[in-house]
Amino acid sequence: MAARLVPFVLLGPAGGVIADRRDKRRLLYFTQSASALTALVFTVLTFTHTITVPLVIVLSLVSGCLTVLDNPARQSFIAELVPREHLANAVTLNSVSVSLARVVGSALGATLVALVAGFAFNALSFVAVLVSLALMRRSEMYPSPRLPRSPGQVRAGLRYATRTPALAVPLLLVTVSGTLAYEFQVSLPLVARDAFHGDAATYGTMTAVMCAGAVVGGLTAAGRRRRLSGQALAVASVGWGIAILAASAAPSLALELVALAFVGYGSITFNAQAKTALQLASEPSMRGRVMALWSMAWTGSTAIGGPLVGFVAQEFGSLWSLVIGGAPVLILGIMALPALRRLDQAKQRVATPGPGADAPSPVHTEQAHADDRPRANTP
Repeated sequence: MAARLVPFVLLGPAGGVIADRRDKRRLLYFTQSASALTALVFTVLTFTHTITVPLVIVLSLVSGCLTVLDNPARQSFIAELVPREHLANAVTLNSVSVSLARVVGSALGATLVALVAGFAFNALSFVAVLVSLALMRRSEMYPSPRLPRSPGQVRAGLRYATRTPALAVPLLLVTVSGTLAYEFQVSLPLVARDAFHGDAATYGTMTAVMCAGAVVGGLTAAGRRRRLSGQALAVASVGWGIAILAASAAPSLALELVALAFVGYGSITFNAQAKTALQLASEPSMRGRVMALWSMAWTGSTAIGGPLVGFVAQEFGSLWSLVIGGAPVLILGIMALPALRRLDQAKQRVATPGPGADAPSPVHTEQAHADDRPRANTP
């Protein structure tokens, strides 16, 4: 796990720069093909009984490096597939597909592991991704401008994200929640065993219920027509924190499962809101770097949060591993609410100028929405 996650921490911003510089579809062709090859190597080594722990670590490191490139390219690529007004729904549906894959994949993976065929099917699954990339019609896409090569672009991306409140506040929320709250692969097995005296089946049921709640929450969020706001992100953070704290206080397994359904609902709502807010607030030329920071905050932070949550569970009890995630998410959501509300009000004032204010010039309007127009036959 460390071999897979360390590249996020060390190379994450550089992966975002590469995503901004390159054609994202071509970059995804490379990362997905290379990932398929890595899975194929795993398959061959496993079936020939030549797999060793050092080889697993090396291949995991390669997989992590590929993900550093793949994640920002894949996340920012969504904005090139749909008009801007549909971006929030598209990002949410993307999150739903991930949660649904976890539900189906967990059940399917157990069977495939028993057949020693998990790696083989994983390698084969990349074919579907490559075919879907090939079937996309470039004339119907909304390509972002590519970033010209110049020194200091990693630092420029970091400065841009930290000095833009509409990006900095969501990134802070994502960093804290990714480090402390979204460590369920560590906390839930311990809660199942220690708090409810269960076994692997208990943990599997808890995970399935949480993922099912995430699917329902994602579909609900994707169907909403109201405009995305920063205030909604803060509210989602507060709601998710309350759900996690409720799961930490559940007196029985039945109530724990009910709470976990809301935890799943809240997790995908928060994550989708955060991803959408970052994509909408970032300049097209910066989007890859911003989403690389999101990937570092949400996934790479596990390298720190996983051991920390495990230590708390070991020293103070398994349910405390949920408390140290839910409480900060709840508190930060409350603290961020006024700042995000002010940002919403500022955007509203810009969108609706008062009487006598000059209307935006045609040139300004055209530039502001240049990334929303399809560019037919772009080479």
